[in-house]
Amino acid sequence: MAQLAERRTRNAQVPGSIPGSGLRNIKMLLVISGIPVEISKKSVKNMHLYVKPPNGEVTVSAPLSMTNEAIELFVHTKISWIKEQIRKFNTQLRHSKREYVSGETLYVWGKQYYLQAEYGGRSSLKLSGDKAIFTVRRNSTTEQREKFIREWYRKQLKVEIERLLPKWEKITGLKCNSWQIKYMTTRWGSCKPKARKICLNLQLAKKTPECLEYIILHELAHILEKYHNERFKSFIGKYMPKWKEIKSTLNNQPLDYLE
Repeated sequence: MAQLAERRTRNAQVPGSIPGSGLRNIKMLLVISGIPVEISKKSVKNMHLYVKPPNGEVTVSAPLSMTNEAIELFVHTKISWIKEQIRKFNTQLRHSKREYVSGETLYVWGKQYYLQAEYGGRSSLKLSGDKAIFTVRRNSTTEQREKFIREWYRKQLKVEIERLLPKWEKITGLKCNSWQIKYMTTRWGSCKPKARKICLNLQLAKKTPECLEYIILHELAHILEKYHNERFKSFIGKYMPKWKEIKSTLNNQPLDYLE
């Protein structure tokens, strides 16, 4: 899956193991150097540390045989890095809270438009020059306006996915059985490899076009390889040599307002 600006590190060698208990998944919460860390012990070979958007939640996945002391020691060695990632999330540029009135901005395929709200009997949104002319009912609520805008974005994104997904399926030889659009705040996309089903974030309609292509390729690649390992990265690089630059562009663009 393509995490939304997720920060991740990995420990390849796992010390401090104990005999396995036969359980398949154990979850717990540890507070390490004042930072809550969600621990998930499962059937994995290596330990992985994540700092997740939007607020910098820290999680660790570790082998079932790993002791809590070994996990805590590993996290302690990464504290400076963790704090820096949390700081980045807390200072990342976000759009202001939307009311969908004149003067606000909308982004469509990476381009900024200034909202011009007009009253009418039927809601519509049209792009003209640098303006997004938004016709709404006079008594419409912010929630109703937001719902209309999201559905408008959904239609724009659907058209582009229907154009670009077959292109990348043909290029890679990988085909998905189904796809859907979903508004998400922690990832740009996801994939269920066995079902060959991919999900794409509605917010991609706001980002530059190459960002959508990158996420489509990223999720298709998960049909071949579940993990973000060297095989996965090599596959992405084969078809999109500048994927790291595109990923950086995507993650550095403004995010939606969060309560």
